[in-house]
Amino acid sequence: MTNAEFISRIAPFAVTEMQRSHIAASLTIAQAALESGWGNSGLTVKANNLFGMKGSGPAGSIAIRTTEYLNGKPVLVTAAFRAYHDWGESVADHSAVLIGGVSWNRGLYTRVIGVNGQTAAREIAAAGYATDPNYAAKLIQIMDTYNLYQFDEVKEDEEMSAEDKQKLANLEMELKELRVLLAGHTDRLSAIEGRTVMNVPVWAGPAVNAAVAAGLLDTPAGGSYDFYRLLTVLNRAGLLVPGGD
Repeated sequence: MTNAEFISRIAPFAVTEMQRSHIAASLTIAQAALESGWGNSGLTVKANNLFGMKGSGPAGSIAIRTTEYLNGKPVLVTAAFRAYHDWGESVADHSAVLIGGVSWNRGLYTRVIGVNGQTAAREIAAAGYATDPNYAAKLIQIMDTYNLYQFDEVKEDEEMSAEDKQKLANLEMELKELRVLLAGHTDRLSAIEGRTVMNVPVWAGPAVNAAVAAGLLDTPAGGSYDFYRLLTVLNRAGLLVPGGD
């Protein structure tokens, strides 16, 4: 996995968590990159653990040899690390730890929340998240190199892409048109029926039954494909109900 591929894969999770927890996405991505070797570490490959979180996770735990720093010197030790079913769980757990702190200090990472990426990197290092004395500098270098700050600029009201917003607008317009069409009940549905006829498709059965129950249809068979498709859309929109307008 390349660095670019890693960022592309984790960014949606980091942004989603930022919108919920106010933890800078740039920090989440940089930490995950550093801790997981850009998604290529054995811990990440085997257990989806992106942040070197110790203990037991949703998928249990895994024993891994790792480097710790004692008095500024690297020491190789074996420790149990959390295992996850996917990256989303790992990112969410990372946020939960920063928000909830640790058992002996629930406010340990308070200063990491609601600040920019560089400040968050310095604060999380100062709080003792990692034993590496150069932890903050390494995180900031990753942020700078890959301009991870761009992900901190995503706003909550921009969750949907322009394409998705347009699709939603089109769907809302179609629903309005369907409501107008439904106002004519049987007369307008009969007009659509006048197209090439066919037997009732299996997928349209529930909609046809709902239309009959609502008194909008008395001859279910013999409609066109468009007719049955329209009935299905109306039914899913909850418009085929007795006494509807």
